[in-house]
Formats: sequence, structure tokens, C-alpha cells
Amino acid sequence: MTVPKLLVLAGDFVEDYELMVPVQALQAVGYIVDVVCPGKNAGDKIRTAIHDFEGDQTYTEKRGHDFTLNATFTDIRPGDYAALVIPGGRAPEYLRLHADVLNLARDFATHNKPIAAICHGLQILTAAGVVKGRRCTAYPACGPEITLAGGQYIAVAMDHAYVDGNLVTAPAWPAHPAWLREFLKVLGAKITI
Repeated sequence: MTVPKLLVLAGDFVEDYELMVPVQALQAVGYIVDVVCPGKNAGDKIRTAIHDFEGDQTYTEKRGHDFTLNATFTDIRPGDYAALVIPGGRAPEYLRLHADVLNLARDFATHNKPIAAICHGLQILTAAGVVKGRRCTAYPACGPEITLAGGQYIAVAMDHAYVDGNLVTAPAWPAHPAWLREFLKVLGAKITI
């Protein structure tokens, strides 16, 4: 049996937890997970940022870990992957400026493949025009972008996820248990304990 491959789209100052935790969790249950960044190759590193909720009007940001990419963006073929994962942080705000990134997101959406996006990861999907008519959540500051892109922003608790067909979204890393659980369901994974 062929092990499904999942693609993760990241960039410098991606949210540390939103990259590290899903990659490791999906690998732990048996998926092959390729992480790519436009303009970088397998073996290159990206820097991450840790966002925390400490009672301020918005999240705080600290320097996170370095993450080593294991695939090269220009070498990937969307048809080789069963699903797309888009973590948040600051990376999506500039990754959405790359036409190839938007085309990649559109390819997964057009082929109705599962897409899991968290926090600011929705910025890529809104810029790609793939949330029109969809219901999704994100970090609340991204809600207006979802609405302007023709989607319906659903406000949920910071530790909840929202599912609309093949699209699994969450507001931030506190939602990892719910977000990953729902994504695994959409992927058709069977985990027994």
C-alpha cells in the first residue's frame, strides 16, 4: 500500500507550533510530509516565530526554532500529494504575493483535495480566491479578509476547529487537537487505541 504524501507550505517566520506540531503529528501517524518554501530548496532552513496569548490586545511574537525544509518548492507536483497544510504566522502575508503559491492552493481546491489551514494561513486561500462560498475560521484579524474574498467567517473558540467539506480551519495553535483530529477524519485516517 502506498503511504499518502501531504504537502506543507511554509516560509520564514511561520508560526513555530503551527508548523512543528502538525508535521510531527502527521508523520507520527504514518504520513509522508513534505515541507516547502518558495525560493528555498530541500536542506535550507526557515526561521519560525512563536506567537503567544498573554493578555494583550493581540498576540506577542518571539523568535522560534529553525526548521529544515525536506523538499524543494520548484520540484513539487501537486498531483503527488493527497492534501495541503498551510500554517499561519507572518509567512502567509508575503507567500500570498507569489503567483506559484496561489496556483498551488487553487490546484488543491480545484481537485477537491483536503486543505487544512490555521491562523493566518487563510490569507493564502483568500488571495487565491478559493474561499468564495465557503465557511471557515481563522485568527480573528483575518475574518475581514475571508468576508471580502466571498467566504463566511465563522468565529469559534481559540481551541476549536471548523470543517466545511474538504476544508479544515482553526484560529490558532491552541486548536491543534481539534484541528488535527478533524483533518485526520477528512483524510480518512483510522486511528485506534
